[in-house]
Amino acid sequence: MSRKVSAPMSDLKARVLDDRLAPFERLCRLVEILRSPEGCPWDRVQTHASLLPYLIEEAYEVIESVEANDYSALKEELGDLLVQIVFHAQLAGERGDFTISDSIGLIIDKLLRRHPHVFEERRELRPSQVRDQWEKIKTESGEKDSVLSGLPRTAPALTTAFRIGEKAGGVGFDWRKPDEALAKVEEEIAEVRSELASDHPDRPQRLRAEFGDLLFAVASSARLAGVDPEGALRQALEKFRTRFDRLEREVLADRGSFDKYTLDEMEAIWQAIKKGQLPDRQ
Repeated sequence: MSRKVSAPMSDLKARVLDDRLAPFERLCRLVEILRSPEGCPWDRVQTHASLLPYLIEEAYEVIESVEANDYSALKEELGDLLVQIVFHAQLAGERGDFTISDSIGLIIDKLLRRHPHVFEERRELRPSQVRDQWEKIKTESGEKDSVLSGLPRTAPALTTAFRIGEKAGGVGFDWRKPDEALAKVEEEIAEVRSELASDHPDRPQRLRAEFGDLLFAVASSARLAGVDPEGALRQALEKFRTRFDRLEREVLADRGSFDKYTLDEMEAIWQAIKKGQLPDRQ
């Protein structure tokens, strides 16, 4: 038998839809109700840790809608992400740690502090100069204890490579242009080739290190060219996935399996797909 609630659902809904409240306040009240004894059993048992997979999922769905230029989806996904933020703030408020207003107050103070060219002495800066100014303000104010602090270790490695390069560049430790970073890529490729040809007993570990240096150099070159390497790699992977799916349909429809093709034959199909020379098989 289900438990009898202490207030009719219509009353709870009316509290959320109170037109005297701003939409953000309605959302905060809705989450508060869901967490209350009158609310939802699933929401009541959640913790900061249990919500993390949903926070990550919603953030990636925002990224996906941006990369697809799907603004209808973006409108919805930003709301989904906001729910996660409000939920974490609600949990913190119940513990007496902080409220969503505290979080908002902190970010307002931070943004005012990091934009002196707007809110203090007015200056016209290029976007790259604003980025460099941010990094200097964060370290000189004591907000960060080092130039590279504040980067989450759980972030995707290419994104981290991009941000580490940005932060180091913010204090002047950077190549001046993409070509200089590209020369570093070529240097790292040569070092990978050297390790591949070696018979050193530590070859696997040394190769791992050299490939890591190569990927970091590629990320730095992309950054200096104005390209987000994480987004570029996702785009490349999606392109490969689409073309490989097309290759697989061709293989299965013709001879039934990959092992009936030579690599040269598959490459010929691949090139035809790239050039749009094959009719699609649905």
